[in-house]
Amino acid sequence: MKIDHAEFIARHHKGAGSASHQTKNKNRYAGFLAVMVLCLNIGIFLFITTITRIDEMTAKMMVMSVLLLVLVVVVIYRSYSIHSTQEKELGLLKEVLAGSRGARLITNSADNTVYANEKFRKLCGDMGPPDYQTLIKLFQNNEEAMAHFRTLADQAHRGLTDSIELFSNDERRTGWYVVVAQPVAGHAGFIHWRVEDVTEKHTVDRAIREEREKLIDFTDNAPVGFFSLDENGRFVFANATFARWVGDDLQTLLKQGVLHTYLLDPPENAAPYDLIQKGGRRQVVEIKMKGPGGKSFLASINQIVVQENGGRVRTRAVVNDLTSEHEMYKALKASEDRFQRFFEEAPLGIILIDQGGIIKDCNSEFANMLGLGITEVEEKNFENFIGREDEDSELLVSAVDQIKQGQQMEAPLEITLKGKSGEVVAQMHGRRFKESDSTVLHFIDLTEQKSLEAQFVQGQKMQGIGQLAGGIAHDFNNLLTAIIGFSDLLLLRHKPGDPSFADIMQIKQNSNRAANLVRQLLAFSRQQTLRPKVQDITDIITELSHLLRRLIGASIDLDLVHGQDLGLVKVDEGQMEQVFINLAVNARDAMDGNGKLTIATENFTNKKPKDLGPEEMPAGHWTVIKVSDTGSGMTKDVMERIFEPFFTTKEVGHGTGLGLATVYGIIRQTGGYLHVESKPKKGAVFSIYLPRSNEAEEEDVEEEMEPDESKSQDLTGSERILLVEDEDAVRTFSQRAMTNKGYEVLAADCGEAALAVLEKEKEPIDLLITDVVMPNMDGPTLAQRIRQDSPDLKIIFISGYTEDKLKDHMGENIYFLPKPFTLKQLAAKVKEVLEE
Repeated sequence: MKIDHAEFIARHHKGAGSASHQTKNKNRYAGFLAVMVLCLNIGIFLFITTITRIDEMTAKMMVMSVLLLVLVVVVIYRSYSIHSTQEKELGLLKEVLAGSRGARLITNSADNTVYANEKFRKLCGDMGPPDYQTLIKLFQNNEEAMAHFRTLADQAHRGLTDSIELFSNDERRTGWYVVVAQPVAGHAGFIHWRVEDVTEKHTVDRAIREEREKLIDFTDNAPVGFFSLDENGRFVFANATFARWVGDDLQTLLKQGVLHTYLLDPPENAAPYDLIQKGGRRQVVEIKMKGPGGKSFLASINQIVVQENGGRVRTRAVVNDLTSEHEMYKALKASEDRFQRFFEEAPLGIILIDQGGIIKDCNSEFANMLGLGITEVEEKNFENFIGREDEDSELLVSAVDQIKQGQQMEAPLEITLKGKSGEVVAQMHGRRFKESDSTVLHFIDLTEQKSLEAQFVQGQKMQGIGQLAGGIAHDFNNLLTAIIGFSDLLLLRHKPGDPSFADIMQIKQNSNRAANLVRQLLAFSRQQTLRPKVQDITDIITELSHLLRRLIGASIDLDLVHGQDLGLVKVDEGQMEQVFINLAVNARDAMDGNGKLTIATENFTNKKPKDLGPEEMPAGHWTVIKVSDTGSGMTKDVMERIFEPFFTTKEVGHGTGLGLATVYGIIRQTGGYLHVESKPKKGAVFSIYLPRSNEAEEEDVEEEMEPDESKSQDLTGSERILLVEDEDAVRTFSQRAMTNKGYEVLAADCGEAALAVLEKEKEPIDLLITDVVMPNMDGPTLAQRIRQDSPDLKIIFISGYTEDKLKDHMGENIYFLPKPFTLKQLAAKVKEVLEE
């Protein structure tokens, strides 16, 4: 810190000169006075000796007096001169102390003030007089100040100068002060106290110290390493970061560390401080270094070699650990690979277009969607792939323009794209990249979805038609039951030879034909009652072959190819015969009377689900029947509709359109699958997949019991029967038929009426025959109500629907008789149930 003494010199130089001038004047005046006194005495002595005569003794005494006077005068003058010099020195000392830049205090052995300059007085201010006690009071907030002052005083009394830096935290003054206690030479017990305000210096020093500490901390904890080597390759400087990287303590590194011991592959024939062979002033290298725990890391080192005088060398090096950089590079590469993989393997089409609508990038899914290669799509205008030049294309172009302008799509847009093989319906999602002019478009191929939607609609339509067919079949079965039943009653009175016999037989035969048509409707709607059993499909085909040859005609060859060790299947033999008959007739019509019909069987096993077009067949073991013809074949549009009910390509009056629909219904209800392959003029192949069954497997469905001729002679009985049927004709026929057999029949037209009849009757009934579907209370509900009082009552359900509809209600002493039934079938079923 620079001290300016100009003010002190200007202020005190003039005063010092004036004091010296005054001292000189005083000395002249004193000398002149002494000379005058001496001269006066000498004059008086001469005057006396001149005018008087004195003896020798007196003269000698006078001479001695004069000499004594001269000596006194000289002594007085000398004393005065010495006193003047001391006053001059004291004045100079006071001026020096007064002009000192610090506060000054001189105390004696009793700690009393001998001298205090003006700065000390100002320092004390209003805290007290300028003395030693006030000096101590300046640091009264410092608990250790008193002890420090005692130590300083003791040192000064022993003749030693000592100092200390203290902090004053007084309300009136705050700062750092240096207090010096100096003994006054030649004056025992006197102490010269110097008090200097070093607050500014202390602040500057503290700032410098803090900056130095920050610099050291920054250097040690910098994200890069620093080191310096000497000519022997020893470390003369290193920061903590570098020491941590090489796995050594910093002190150990500086005391013992040698550069080449930390290099995984140190250069051969190189100086101890070189990183590479032949060295050089500037050395930049990527090199493997040994790290902690025996590991190594890749470091980038930039080193400058400085040659100093005397052969000394000092290097300056900056080290970067490239481990994290390489890991970041690997992560970035992995991220890029992952993005590329997601981009390429995404299950939806993705393209990237610029502001001009040019496709800059596309994934393989988008190219495959259009049936093109990636190179055929990239660098092409997106508008070239928009199909249907209509309002949809305008809407699409408008949507893409909005996306380019940064607007978001409110909802995905369904569009049509032009592919290599035709148009492709897709759903488009779009978004513009932030801070970029590129737009990304995602496309989901809706072709399969549209196909599934069409199949779903078709399935719903088929289901609706099936429900309608089932409902019609149910009502029609009630009518046929009445017609067939009353025909049987008429035949009891009109025997062969009667003129009415032939008419009645015609009615019954046509009713049976109508019943076959109803079975077809139920087969289509998968609501017929099946009686499956385990059997060999080869036997069914062999027994049916004679009928098939008559059906297809002599001009069409029938070829049967039976597979070896064919698996058994669990099917309803009658229904399977219906399947083969329908397929044979359909093939005959397709071949127009000439051609070849082949029925081949084989075993088939698939370990994975097999795609059969609209359906997927699960993995399993199957018996396959392939019915192929050499007919006209079918187009794709016809194949999509051949299983629709009432769909036919034949002329009006030559087909009902229920044949293949019935085949499909029977196969699916049996648990199998049906697949068709055909091309125009190439014929058709119908492949039937039936699940194979074990020969030892128990039959799940009870075989239909046909009355044995030996036991069917006596169908009479006398038990009480409650008949509940809402169709009047069926109820009337059934009541008359059972009454004719000797049974006591109680009839009711609904469930509520049946309960009312039971309440009136005191005697119990032996059998309940009830229709399943009735208004208000249905048959199963009625049976449940009656069984609350008669739990062992035997029940026969009659219905135009299948037995499967009653699977939740079937149990012990519960039986089923499907409609339509004949008088004999009704009587036989009643007899069978009552005798069990």
